[in-house]
Amino acid sequence: MEKISVVIPCYNEEEAIPLFYQEISKIIENLKKKITFELIFVNDGSKDKTLIKIRDLARKDKKVRYISFSRNFGKEAAMLAGLEYATGDYVTTMDVDLQDPPYLLEEMLRLIKEEGYDCVATKSTSRNGYSFFRKFCTKWYYRIIGTISKTEMVAGARDFRLMTRQMVDAIISMKEYNRYSKGLFSFVGFDTKWIEFENQERIAGTTKWNFWKLFSYALNGITAFSTAPLVLSAIIGILFCFIAFIMIMIIILKTLIWGDAVSGWPSLACIVFLVGGIQLFCTGIIGQYLAKTYLEVKHRPIYIIKETEKM
Repeated sequence: MEKISVVIPCYNEEEAIPLFYQEISKIIENLKKKITFELIFVNDGSKDKTLIKIRDLARKDKKVRYISFSRNFGKEAAMLAGLEYATGDYVTTMDVDLQDPPYLLEEMLRLIKEEGYDCVATKSTSRNGYSFFRKFCTKWYYRIIGTISKTEMVAGARDFRLMTRQMVDAIISMKEYNRYSKGLFSFVGFDTKWIEFENQERIAGTTKWNFWKLFSYALNGITAFSTAPLVLSAIIGILFCFIAFIMIMIIILKTLIWGDAVSGWPSLACIVFLVGGIQLFCTGIIGQYLAKTYLEVKHRPIYIIKETEKM
C-alpha cells in the first residue's frame, strides 16, 4: 500500500501538538483502507516541552517519527529536513497549529491519483486573525514579487501541499542555504492544482512570526528569485547622473548670461543628504545580494540533527 509522509515543523508548540495529533488521527482513520501514513515532527530547537510531547507520541504510535535540531535553524530548514527524512510515495508539509486543515488531505490525494497532478497546493482566500497592516503588506508583497520575478508567486499560497515523490526529490536536490520554499515549489515546475480554503486561526499558542521575521523572509524571497532590485539601483544611478548633468548646465548658463552667483547652502545640504541617501540605499541592495552569496559559498549545513526516534 502507498504511503503519505506528513512533515510537521514545530517550534515551541507544546500546546498545539496533542490537538494536531488528535485531528490528523481522524484523517488517518478515514483513509486507512486506501493509504498508510507516517507523521514526521521536526523540532526546530524548541525551548518548551515540544520535544517531550513528540517523544511521547513516538513511543505510543509507530507511525510517529521525529527529528530534533541542535538549535533553532528556522522553518525552512525544518521543512527541508522533513522532506529529506520522508519515505512516503507522497509528501505533505503542514503547520502544527491547524491553520492548515487536515481534512483537505483526502481531496488532495484524490486529485493526484485520479486527475494526474504532481502537486495539490493550497491558498487561503482570507486573512482572518491578521492585522490590517499585515494584510496590506502581504497584498503588496505578492504584487511586487509577482511582477519582478520570473518564477510564479501565487498570492495567499500556503506551505501546505501534497506532492509526489518525483517532485519532492526535485526540491531536495536544491541545496541552497538561503531557502524560500514557496519559490522553490514553483521553480521546479510540475503540474500543480490549487485549491482554496478560508484561513483558519491557530488552535493554540501564539505566532512565532513578528514583523521583522516576516520582513526578512519577504526580503529573502525577493533576493532569491529576482535580480530586479540590482537593475533598479543601476537605473537610479543613471537617473541621478542625468539630473546632475542638467543642473550643472543650468548653473553654468545662469552664471554666463546673468552673472548669477551660486548661493543657498540649505538647498545644497538637502541635495547632498538626498543623493547620499540614494547611494546608501543602492549600496544596501547590492549588500543584500553579496551577503546571500557569502552565506552560500561557505557551505555550512542547513541544519544539524541532535536526535531522532532511532537514537
